[in-house]
Amino acid sequence: MVPIITAFAASPDRGRGLARDMQVRWAFEEVGQAYEVRLVSFAEMKEPAHLGLQAFGQIPTYEYEELYLFESGAIVLHIAQNHTGLLPENADARARAISWMFAAVSTIEPVITQRESAIFTEKNQTWFAERMPMLEDSIRKRLSALSARLGTADWLDGSFSAGDLMIVQVLRRLSSSGLLAEYENLAAYVARAEARPAFKRAFAAQLAVYEGAVLNK
Repeated sequence: MVPIITAFAASPDRGRGLARDMQVRWAFEEVGQAYEVRLVSFAEMKEPAHLGLQAFGQIPTYEYEELYLFESGAIVLHIAQNHTGLLPENADARARAISWMFAAVSTIEPVITQRESAIFTEKNQTWFAERMPMLEDSIRKRLSALSARLGTADWLDGSFSAGDLMIVQVLRRLSSSGLLAEYENLAAYVARAEARPAFKRAFAAQLAVYEGAVLNK
């Protein structure tokens, strides 16, 4: 028996590796843990069976034996804590890596998703042209601080960790915005992570689902 996660049967990210099962797949690949994927449609995500696993009707979820989890960050943390390879052995270094995981979802991602939401829901509003520069300046503040912290290092705190995995996956959401390119060390940081074999395997697995959905239309 291996862990089972859920993922979009037809991902809205169009195979770009941005749906939130990506970080879970990546974590599994980093630690060498086999897993299975149950694909769910948007309709199935709102049915009682899925809502019993994810009260908000989202993906991913995680199932293994009697344990059921939701929220990608929590799932990645669980994987990292129960396998070697994503968290340092030193207790203080582990705590710092976990802090970066929280920073990814609570400090950096919110300003990025605000911009995404505005593009999807406010693009035709009269205030959109004035609002976008403010949203992008908020992102730049976070990126500037992160860039200063990373400096010339390969990773945020020594070796690659779950903290880097979560931060990079959030930064990848900016790939088409041009904002990340303003910070040479952060762009290189993301490219370095995307070059990892585990990332490539996870990306290919998620892309295959999208390509399969397109072929089956």
